[in-house]
Amino acid sequence: MSDQVQDLQAAAAKLNLGQYQKHVFLCTGPSCCTPEVGLAAWEVLKKEIKDKGLSTGPNVCQRTKVGCLRICCHGPTMLVYPEGTWYNGMTPDRIPRFVQEHLVEGKPIKEWIFAENPIGK
Repeated sequence: MSDQVQDLQAAAAKLNLGQYQKHVFLCTGPSCCTPEVGLAAWEVLKKEIKDKGLSTGPNVCQRTKVGCLRICCHGPTMLVYPEGTWYNGMTPDRIPRFVQEHLVEGKPIKEWIFAENPIGK
């Protein structure tokens, strides 16, 4: 096995790839929101996922910061898979409620969702 493959497999293992239950994508702007608001939301998302124990274990969630989800208004925009829920206005103050209700309790916040596109349906 090459060093490159070993490095990639080690990185994947560290991130629990193949084990996570949800994947959260957060757009940090600059088109849907200012980069300052997007990055502040990102920092809160990272902290809340860690604080709620979602970085490891049976409910592990992956998070990815992106530059554009192609919905360039009313951001920060967030997408959660596998259910395919699209959220708008995910400012830092909304992130704790999102993590608790959607990721921990499994109850998407309907009033913040503007579209749904579940994988496999």
